[in-house]
Amino acid sequence: MRLAAAIAVQVDHLVPDEVRALVTRIKDEQGGLHILVNDIWGATKMEWNKSVWESSLDTGLRTLRLAVDTHAITSHFAIPLLIKTPGGLVVEVTDGTDEYNATNYRVSFFYDLAKASVNRMAFALAHELRPYGATAVSLTPGWLRSEQMLENYGVTESNWLEATKRSPHFAISESPAFVGRAVAAFAQDPNVSRWNRKSLSSGQLAKIYGFTDLDGSQPDAWRYVTEVQDTGKPADVTGYR
Repeated sequence: MRLAAAIAVQVDHLVPDEVRALVTRIKDEQGGLHILVNDIWGATKMEWNKSVWESSLDTGLRTLRLAVDTHAITSHFAIPLLIKTPGGLVVEVTDGTDEYNATNYRVSFFYDLAKASVNRMAFALAHELRPYGATAVSLTPGWLRSEQMLENYGVTESNWLEATKRSPHFAISESPAFVGRAVAAFAQDPNVSRWNRKSLSSGQLAKIYGFTDLDGSQPDAWRYVTEVQDTGKPADVTGYR
């Protein structure tokens, strides 16, 4: 099997000309685009547990720009290249399944709107891509052990369980590799179009495709959040990873 090489490119996805230039480079150097993973976020300053009128308008609108405008700008320029080859895939990465976000407040007006919007973008793109033989899905990790999250808890990937002393439900968390393996499973699925318009989680897909997290477990975070964390039960991941 031929291993693909990763090429890091610095791009501000709020600047259309930079995104256009990136897509042109992909076309020139790679000849095509088969998978677009819209996983742009970047909001490092959030205001939690504040109403829309108590929140900083500048911070809130910046959050929406980073979460929504970036995805729309990237799709605008990248999808015309993607649909040149049948079987293309767009993965919109968000936080929370469509089902969960539709019935639960995400602790901030702007964050709530941002994450629900990404789910809806996948839904809309699915309709627009279908005539071209392409697929769009929404994908969410669970409680992600991102670099920022590990830093917030003062732990590393090697000792992340120490964070459960401060936040017991962190025991259901997953490494970034887990959701990455979900994307890889999509990429290798010859019948990936069955997921068109769907909102899915890494935990759901692990059970279907059989991949695991780095530690060999299959954390089903959103089922855990719904059945354990949100109901006020004590932290216990038995049967959830």
